[in-house]
Amino acid sequence: MASIKDVAAEAGVSVATVSRVLNSHPSVSPDARRRVLAAVDVLGYRPNAVARSLRTDQTRTLGLVISDVLNPYFTELARFVEEEARALGYSVIIGNADEQPDLQEHHIRTLLDRRIDGLLVSPADGSSPLVPGAAGNGTPVVFVDRWIQGADVPVVRADGREAIRDLVAHLHRLGHRRLAIIAGPAATTTGNERVEAFREALRDHGLALSDDCIGQGDFQADSGRRATERFLALPEPPEVVFAADNLMALGALDAIRARGLRVPQDIGLAAFDDIPWFVHTDPPITAIAQPTGELGRAAVRALVDIVEGRSPQSVTLPARLVVRSSCGEHDPNRRINL
Repeated sequence: MASIKDVAAEAGVSVATVSRVLNSHPSVSPDARRRVLAAVDVLGYRPNAVARSLRTDQTRTLGLVISDVLNPYFTELARFVEEEARALGYSVIIGNADEQPDLQEHHIRTLLDRRIDGLLVSPADGSSPLVPGAAGNGTPVVFVDRWIQGADVPVVRADGREAIRDLVAHLHRLGHRRLAIIAGPAATTTGNERVEAFREALRDHGLALSDDCIGQGDFQADSGRRATERFLALPEPPEVVFAADNLMALGALDAIRARGLRVPQDIGLAAFDDIPWFVHTDPPITAIAQPTGELGRAAVRALVDIVEGRSPQSVTLPARLVVRSSCGEHDPNRRINL
């Protein structure tokens, strides 16, 4: 196995020059850099990452703990995190919490044991003591999408309140008055924020959100199915169901179809967290889209800023309403003014 000395001899430069090239130091001439990289290719040299981390106290590795890898939103978020980290010279190790706080804590402990340089977390609930503790002990930490109240950690997230307000106004223009929501877990910041924003938006139009029209979900499809089955069994079912994430929306769609009902003719459906294949459902689903790529990239940049000694600010980006046809948008009998 080739050593750094072998690379230096092959390239005709010093070991120090090879080290500077491998660490992207700007003080190396283009010719020396070219010769070193050519020697690396010829010899098949691979730096010893473990030895390097012991010398530099850095592993050039970031940890990412996401709430549910099967949720297309988080899958896409992880993709953009990995792309941005790679562009900045870092690798990413991903842990899937599967919406389980205990599993989340396991992944965080494992990543910290591996001496990662920094940690990105989308908390499965709002009560984890391990994340604020790690930040307090000097580990760079950034929350992405969700956060823990009171933790002194930068947060990179989307604000969906205005988009939810736009959605409710849109449904009101279509003539819908009985609206229901499948809420996310009350232990998560996004679960609470979305149901409260929905309640406030209804209030703006003189409408109330009754207890019967709130379904408690867990950001999983089964909970969306169960909540919708309960809505449909009400003496006066809602005219539109708003699911606070995409998987719960798919569960809601299953429940509606299982009853032999049609969307939007019999009941409308809207979702938070737009995903690419919502355009391919029948009908295409009206949804609130988060800027997933921007969130992932901004979260990595904020974390790397902390790792490299800078002090980033929290980032809040706007979500937006994407109108399709799952709420009766193309029904000529609906009152609509888009």
